[in-house]
Amino acid sequence: MKYEQLTELEQSILSNAQNDLRALIYSSLDNKIHILNEIKKMMHDVSPFKTEPVDCVLWVKNNTVHANDYNPNSVAPPEMELLRLSISNDGYTQPIVSMDNGDETREVIDGFHRNRVGKECADIQKRVNGYLPVVTIRQSQKDKSNRIASTIRHNRARGKHSVDSMSDIIVDLKKRNWSPKKIGKELGMDADEVLRLSQISGLVELFKDKEFSNAWTTEEE
Repeated sequence: MKYEQLTELEQSILSNAQNDLRALIYSSLDNKIHILNEIKKMMHDVSPFKTEPVDCVLWVKNNTVHANDYNPNSVAPPEMELLRLSISNDGYTQPIVSMDNGDETREVIDGFHRNRVGKECADIQKRVNGYLPVVTIRQSQKDKSNRIASTIRHNRARGKHSVDSMSDIIVDLKKRNWSPKKIGKELGMDADEVLRLSQISGLVELFKDKEFSNAWTTEEE
């Protein structure tokens, strides 16, 4: 790929950045990571891809990353072990999608199990110095309903979600005044699937406070 001849200013930017980055060799680990994160944010601000979360991957301390309370994704032990093996052998090839809470903590939108591996597997935690790679979802997706929808889209794109949990989430979104049409559009479902999942938890919700008499039997007492 050919590039235009760099101007003197552009050449100066590259040269100065190279010299400044070399000085980081003398910084402590935490300071080095902090400075590099700040540089990435500055780069992201002027990037032609600034609307794409993956344009800015940051490393944050793992104790600042917390699971959400609605993820319908579940991973069987063999698949969890395969994920651990993948991260152990291949490294982190995908960041954790997160929401910045504004108080130095983050909520996981996608990557709950990558989050777990980085925290629970001692060898991996040691290798990444107790940090995790994260990207930040767009500001427009920070409302809880949108975060839920984002998590489900990530899960469904991989074909992984729990039907029971999905049903509960559909009912919750309807309580948040999302129409069946909007739910279908945002979660990639057709009308029949939305109706079917609504009924699973919806019927339970409808009759949860009802009392029923004992069932009749044809057997004599």
